[in-house]
Amino acid sequence: MASSTTTRTVSGLKTEVSVKNYGDAVFVVITQLQKLGNIIQASIPPTAPLNPAPAPTPNDPNPLPPISPAIQTTQLLGQAPTEHLQTLHSLYASQIATLIWTYEGNLSALIPRRNIITAISLKQSQTKEEETVADEERALFRAVMEMVDELLTRK
Repeated sequence: MASSTTTRTVSGLKTEVSVKNYGDAVFVVITQLQKLGNIIQASIPPTAPLNPAPAPTPNDPNPLPPISPAIQTTQLLGQAPTEHLQTLHSLYASQIATLIWTYEGNLSALIPRRNIITAISLKQSQTKEEETVADEERALFRAVMEMVDELLTRK
């Protein structure tokens, strides 16, 4: 997996995802605000199993691998402005870590699981309706995961 960056417009906002490799960790930056924001570390015991993604379906041609309950997230720097966003950022960090560990595990079972450090700086929704906010958050989450997956599999 090479260090790389991709940018897309998601829901009208420029969204940038970068993956940087280090010997002991992988650093992932997700930003719509051109800053690092909330920085979270995800780790998992080396013996904890990771389940593969479910088989593709017509409704979900690129399913995400399930997040292990053994993942531990640690707030390193910054903080999301609300409890809801803090929970959402932890979900991002856990899913990204799962994608990376699954990808690296598919390359070689001998690669140790590195810590995944995720910096997240996303624009807050200005919409007041919960259903619309949830739809926007789902669409952004899915787009970011596709961007991470694209960076992992880029040759």
